[in-house]
Amino acid sequence: MILSIRLPGRVPSITRHPQLHRHQYQTLRNILEGITLWLAVLLMLFVHPLYAEAALSDGTDGENAGVLRFVDAAGRWQEPALVIDSEFDIRVSGLIADSRLSRQFRNTGDQWREGIFVFPLPEDASVYGLTMKVGERTIVGKVKPRLEARKAYEKAKEEGRHAANVEQQRPNLFTARVANIPPGEGVTVELTYQQPVTYRAGEFELRLPTTLTPRYMPGAPVAGTSSQWEGGWAVPTTDVPDANAISPFTVTAGDVDSASHRARIAMTIDAGLPLARVFSPSHRLETRQDGQAVRVKPDGGEILMNQDFVVRWQPLPGKEPTAAVFHQRVSDKDYLMAMVVPAVGEVRPVPRELVFVIDTSGSMAGESIRQAQAALQRGLETLKPGDHFNIIRFSNQAQAMFMHPVPATGNNLARARRYVAQLQADGGTEMAPALAMAMAQSSERGETPDALVRQLVFITDGAVGNEAALFRQIHANLSDQRLFTVGIGAAPNMHFMREAARWGRGSYTSIQNPADVRGPLDDLFVAMESPVLTNLNVQWPDQSGAAETFPKRPGDLFAGEPLVQVAEGLAPTGELNISGLRADGSRWQQTLDLQQAAKGVGIGRHWARAKIDSLLDEGNLGGGEVDKARVTDLAMEYGLMSPYTSFVAVDETPVREADAALKAEHVPTLQPKGSQAGMLRYPQTATYGPLMTALGLTGLMFAAAIVLLQRRELV
Repeated sequence: MILSIRLPGRVPSITRHPQLHRHQYQTLRNILEGITLWLAVLLMLFVHPLYAEAALSDGTDGENAGVLRFVDAAGRWQEPALVIDSEFDIRVSGLIADSRLSRQFRNTGDQWREGIFVFPLPEDASVYGLTMKVGERTIVGKVKPRLEARKAYEKAKEEGRHAANVEQQRPNLFTARVANIPPGEGVTVELTYQQPVTYRAGEFELRLPTTLTPRYMPGAPVAGTSSQWEGGWAVPTTDVPDANAISPFTVTAGDVDSASHRARIAMTIDAGLPLARVFSPSHRLETRQDGQAVRVKPDGGEILMNQDFVVRWQPLPGKEPTAAVFHQRVSDKDYLMAMVVPAVGEVRPVPRELVFVIDTSGSMAGESIRQAQAALQRGLETLKPGDHFNIIRFSNQAQAMFMHPVPATGNNLARARRYVAQLQADGGTEMAPALAMAMAQSSERGETPDALVRQLVFITDGAVGNEAALFRQIHANLSDQRLFTVGIGAAPNMHFMREAARWGRGSYTSIQNPADVRGPLDDLFVAMESPVLTNLNVQWPDQSGAAETFPKRPGDLFAGEPLVQVAEGLAPTGELNISGLRADGSRWQQTLDLQQAAKGVGIGRHWARAKIDSLLDEGNLGGGEVDKARVTDLAMEYGLMSPYTSFVAVDETPVREADAALKAEHVPTLQPKGSQAGMLRYPQTATYGPLMTALGLTGLMFAAAIVLLQRRELV
C-alpha cells in the first residue's frame, strides 16, 4: 500500500497498488476496526475511574466530599456567601516579629454558616493565642490536645453556640473553623503568633504568606476515608493521608466578593540599629520614620491575598550586625538568644559538579516557569572551566539532559541554554524520582574527577503534600553532596525550601518576581562556592549543666549567613565562645559577653518551638515514632499550637435555634499571582492527561484510515 498526500485543498487519499487483491483490503479494514474498538474500550476503562475521582473531589458524590460549590443543582452560578476580611499588625523587635492576625468571616447569605478556611502562615511561626469576637463579646481561646479541642468545637457547633477552632496541618499550613455565623453578620477570629526575622547577605527579611499554591498529592487514592471534619478537592492517598485537609479550593479574585480576600497590613520595625532603606520585592510600600522605628504599610493600605508580602531592610553601611545577644526572663526561667555573623574573607572557588533540578509540573505554569528558567540560566552563567554539570527536569517523570554530568564547555553550555529555553510546565509534581535521579547522577562518576565538590540545586515551588517523606529521602541518601533550594513563584512552599536545604546541608533562597532574580540567586551562588565556617563549636557558660540549646549541632555556615542559637536555663553572665574552621583551614573564634545582652521578647516561645521541632525530627527522620506525649506537654506548657495541640474558643450562650439549618462553606484561597488558570486542577488530571491525548489521537488515526479505505473501495 502506498500513502500519497496531495496539497493543497485535497483530502489525503490511499491509492491501491495494482497487484493488491480486494480480500487483502477487507482483511486490513477488519484489523483496523478491531484495533479501534479495543482503543475505545481502553479509553473508557481509563476515563471512568478518573471521572469518578473528579466527581468525588468536586463534591458531587457524597454530602461532605467537597462542600464548596460554585454552581447549584440547576447549573447556576453561586458566589460564596462568606467574605474574608483580614488585618495584620506586625511588630519587629530585634530578631523576633510578633504578629496579630484578625480575620472576619462575614455571612452575606440567608442561612447560618460554618466557615472553614485553610490558610498559610510563615513556616517558622509559633502560634500562641486565639480570641473570638462576636459583637461586643470577646472569648479568649485555650490551647488543648487536638482531639479534645475538636470535640469541644463540635459540641458547641451542634448546640448552636459561637465557636472557633484552629489546627496546624503543616508547619506553614493551618485550618480555621468558625461555627454559627448568623445571616448578615460576622465573627472575628484573632490569632497571635511570632516568627524569627531572617538575616542573610546584609539584609533582614520578613515574609508574610497570604495564599498557597495547590499541592500535588502523590500516591494511590485511599478508599473509604472521607470524613465530615475534612474537605477539599483532593482525596487521601497512600503518600498523603491528609490530602483532603490541605487542598483548599483555589479561585480567581473575580470568583469571590469584590471586598473579600483583601488584607490590610501595618508593620513597625525596631531593628535596634540605623537603617539605610526599607523595601519590598513584592509590593509598593509606604514608609515613615517614627523615632528609631520605621512604620511600613502597602501603598494604598490594602493588598489582594494572592502572593507573599515580603519586606526587607538594610542597615547603614558599616552598621551591619556582627554579633548580638538578647535575654528574656519568663516565669523564673532565663532564655538567651545569640546571633553571630562571621566575616566572609577570601573564598577560593573549587571545581564543582552541579546538578540542576528544575520543576516543570503544572503548578509552575505561567510566570513561575519563566522565573525558574531565568534562575537556571543564571546558574549556568556561574559555571567555570573545570566544573561539571547536568540538568534534570521533572513533572510526572524525571528526565536528565545528559547521561551523567558533563564538563562546562562552551558547546555543552550552549546546548543547555537552548534546552532550558524550551522547557514548558505541565503534569504532576513527582519529586521523589527526581531527587533519586539527581543523587544517583552525582554518584555515578563516569569521567568526573573525584575531587569535585558535589552540589544539587533544586528549583521548584514546592507544591507537594508529602514533604516529610522527601525530607527522609534527602536525609538518608544525600551522602557527601549538598542540596540548595530555590523557591519559585508568588506563593512557594517555604517550609519545603528551608527544611530540604537544612537536611541537605545547604542553603535556600526564593525569587519573588522577574526583577528579583539576580540578587537572591547571586547571593546563593556565592554561598555555594564554599562554606565560610565548618566544624562549628558553641560553648555556653553552663553553670548548672541543665541548660538546653537549639539547634543542638549547628551546621556549616555559608557566606552572609549568621549563626543563631537559643538557650534555656542560662542567666546572662559569663562568656559565649564560638569557634570553627575557615575555608582555608585556619581556625576562627569569637567571644561574646553575655552581660551585655539586650532585652528580648518572645525568646522563650522561640526556644519551645525549636525544641518541639527537634522532637518531631527525632521521630520523623530517626526511623522511630514521634514522642507525642512530650510534644503535647511542651506545647501545653508554653501555650503553643503544634501537630498535637490546637486552639479552641467557645461562647457559652446558644444563638442558633435547634431547628435552624447550618450550612458548612469551605472558603477558597486565591490563585497565586502569575500562575495560569489551568493549574487549578492540575493534580487531578496530570498523571493520565498525556496518555488520554495519545490514545484519542491514535484512535482517530485508525478511524480515519478505515473511512479512507471504505471510500477507496467505492471508487
